[in-house]
Amino acid sequence: MPTEVALLESRALRGEQMGRVDVLDKVKSLVMLPDGVHVRTEDVARYFEVSTETVKKVTQRHRAEVEENGLVVLRGSDLRLFQRDMLSLWGREGQESYPQAATQLTLYTRRTVLNIALLLRDSDIARCVRTYLLDAEESLRTQYASLDHRVTRIESCLTGVGSALQELGPVLVRMSERLDSLDRKVEMTHQVVGAMSLRLTDVQQDVGRLDGRMDAFAGQLKDLRRRNGQGGQR
Repeated sequence: MPTEVALLESRALRGEQMGRVDVLDKVKSLVMLPDGVHVRTEDVARYFEVSTETVKKVTQRHRAEVEENGLVVLRGSDLRLFQRDMLSLWGREGQESYPQAATQLTLYTRRTVLNIALLLRDSDIARCVRTYLLDAEESLRTQYASLDHRVTRIESCLTGVGSALQELGPVLVRMSERLDSLDRKVEMTHQVVGAMSLRLTDVQQDVGRLDGRMDAFAGQLKDLRRRNGQGGQR
């Protein structure tokens, strides 16, 4: 984990923190210009509770770094255009006038202000920003370590599950084979039952024909007895 001194000394470590502009307002409210994007040198000095000269010196010593993180200096037509836009926005907010720069205007973004916070040694506010960043990173590392431990436990459990599944595999194969055999037996039973049903139909038809013949034979016996009775009376 980096230390506060490491942040002050290492540009690479500072670069890793440039996405954490949210910490600025968590430490102290940063008042932006009407465009909601930029602040001036005096605004930065007011935020860190230092003089404008202190901010200018830090900016000058690390010019390339702060320009990489959003510092711009407006002059000429760019300055006039920016001031006109600010006057328009300032009027919408009910302000009477917007303070204008004479020949040039240095502007900082939130990213630039965070960069200054990681460079400014003689400011309690800057020190609080650095402490907040380091504490947040330590908390994140702790959460990551906890998550890594949980993932390791899950992986070990999955290893045990894998072994159990390997042992279960042959059992499942045997069960599948027995079910297939049972399916074949059931199919054969269906075929036998179907054949028996057809045979019973044939038997029923034979019984019907036999009943018909028996009825005819009974009728013949009645006729024979009737004739024999009539012959005896003569």
